[in-house]
Amino acid sequence: MGLLSWIIFGLIAGIIAKLLMPGRDPGGCIITMLLGVAGAFVGGFLYRLVTGTEVLYFGFDLRSFAIAVLGAVVVLAIYRLLLRG
Repeated sequence: MGLLSWIIFGLIAGIIAKLLMPGRDPGGCIITMLLGVAGAFVGGFLYRLVTGTEVLYFGFDLRSFAIAVLGAVVVLAIYRLLLRG
């Protein structure tokens, strides 16, 4: 998959993360996309730490999407904590 696919995948993961964590966040579409893409990487890293196995992101499946959304929620929570301070 190309970079554009990853950006779209990250955008969708970021939007779902914002839906799961409602509230006012500064930032628009670009921030949502960056949080989603970062969340995909954070989710994969956390998954590898917990299970000891790697996630293959080359095939977009439900597991990789759920991990990306979970990672985006973590990144969004950290983002909110940093902006509050």
